Amino acid sequence: MTMQEFDYQLRPRIVFAENGIERLGELARQLLNEPGVGQEKGTNLNRVLVVSDPGVVSAGIFDRGAASLLKSQLEVCGFHDFSENPTTKHVDLGLLVARDFQPHLIIGLGGGSSMDCAKGINFLFSCGGRMQDYWGVGKAQNPMLPLIGVPTTSGTGSEAQSFALISDAETHIKMACGDPKASCRIALLDPQLTLTMPSKVTALTGIDAITHTLETFVCNKRTPMSECYSWSAWERLSAGVSQVIANPSDTEGRGNMQLGACFAGMAIEASMLGAAHALANPLTATFGTPHGQAVGLMMPHVIRFNAPVVGDRYQKLVRLLSDADAKHATDASQWLVARMTAWLTDFGLHSRLRELPEWPTTIAEESQLIETLADSAVKQWTGTFNPRPLSRSDFVNLYRAAV
Repeated sequence: MTMQEFDYQLRPRIVFAENGIERLGELARQLLNEPGVGQEKGTNLNRVLVVSDPGVVSAGIFDRGAASLLKSQLEVCGFHDFSENPTTKHVDLGLLVARDFQPHLIIGLGGGSSMDCAKGINFLFSCGGRMQDYWGVGKAQNPMLPLIGVPTTSGTGSEAQSFALISDAETHIKMACGDPKASCRIALLDPQLTLTMPSKVTALTGIDAITHTLETFVCNKRTPMSECYSWSAWERLSAGVSQVIANPSDTEGRGNMQLGACFAGMAIEASMLGAAHALANPLTATFGTPHGQAVGLMMPHVIRFNAPVVGDRYQKLVRLLSDADAKHATDASQWLVARMTAWLTDFGLHSRLRELPEWPTTIAEESQLIETLADSAVKQWTGTFNPRPLSRSDFVNLYRAAV
């Protein structure tokens, strides 16, 4: 048997609707009323912890979500004391709020950071210990509170994944903490919420989602199930990103991007990522480079590296592009490299490492930095799923190619 074996549980329930935020209270109440939810039999389950970053609060989205919850006679507590790339410190602060409030349900309302932080709080509130205890897969020993994910960006697809990405506050290492119990029970997708995103956030999250499709479609853990999600994600994202670049208020484009990001998240859940993410994480840890910028910058070089071993898989993706000439491309990898670079440029993002403001100005410093970055990249879990195996020297050469 040559087809990859898999064991995949369909989840979560996905609700896609414009102005769907108005249904948040209704959906939360439905979830709390389900048999087996919560551990306090005979108790009115009505306390909801909403984890939203400060940007979501300032945009008024948290208030809209809270109003819907209050309308359904639910008690609401908000936690907002965290930032992009949440750390163990942020999760610990959220845990203190959760212990005081004793929620029955948690909602991650915001971008991937909000949903990751919500999952992290759920791990510690439900199972105890430290965030580091859950680094890896399947380490939650107790049932966890039901979780609803409401993305306000179109990037991580965290609402469709069982992983929380939390950075160690001391070492700055980004830990992937995954367990089926941490998955959202409901993902509420409302493309109207993404209209409030600053243009830079739209760019960074959109590029991140695109890299998810490109990596999951060729990774060595792909399955027939993950391929369905990767394919549909690419079809929607490649169209939606171009629509939104041309017209940021295009709601159809926003819908394509949000659905595409969610499907890409489901593809990750059913398979895995690859070398671009392994190369990106050290850049974020070292410079604080936004993840979408880091992974988008490295993706073209990974495409070239993988091209000799992926057969016609890049060709299949190129045929879905709207360009008439792309459908007849003889070198699909070059088409993808050119398109990826064009999206970076159109979004105003950097396409070379030397364009990063933190990048060294001398050859000696650059050489030493690349060696250090490669030492970190070779330890990244995602790199082991790349279709073409990588040695440390491969990581060095990929960074050099991106300079």
